[in-house]
Amino acid sequence: MSTLPLWLEPVERLVEAGGAVLVVLAVVAVLVFAMAMERWWYYRITWRIARRQLLRRWTARSDHTSWSARTLRHVWAEALVARLRKPLPWLKLLVALCPLLGLLGTVTGMISVFDSLSLSETHQARAMADGVARATLPTLTGMAIAVVGLLFISRLEHVIRREDQRLQDRLARALEESDA
Repeated sequence: MSTLPLWLEPVERLVEAGGAVLVVLAVVAVLVFAMAMERWWYYRITWRIARRQLLRRWTARSDHTSWSARTLRHVWAEALVARLRKPLPWLKLLVALCPLLGLLGTVTGMISVFDSLSLSETHQARAMADGVARATLPTLTGMAIAVVGLLFISRLEHVIRREDQRLQDRLARALEESDA
């Protein structure tokens, strides 16, 4: 009888079914989805406030046409977009790790299958099939996490490109509206 709480029993069964690599994959998945939620929150709340502040700071300047003013506008805009882009390399790294961790789980699972087959005197095909199925679970898990992570990264890159263009347009429009 297990001494684990009732809510941890499915986790225990999952680890038994796929090995310790599934725990590492679960941690990576939690990190990927936590970063995704943080970026969503940043985009919905913090980004809009920072964009408004930048627009106010730009329109409050007296000089908008000199080379130094245009360079300053470009630097301010790039710094703001860089804050939106900041966790992208970490997300890409975590997503790239998922299939590799899944492969590691498969390799370790297959090693344990062949090890157990070499120790048993009866080489049952059923035991080997169960072991192979058990060994492929980490690969499937790693690929599923990677696909969802890639979808999020693709969407985030699209949002960053769109918001960079919108920011440049709004900075240019702010000057036209202040001149009128």
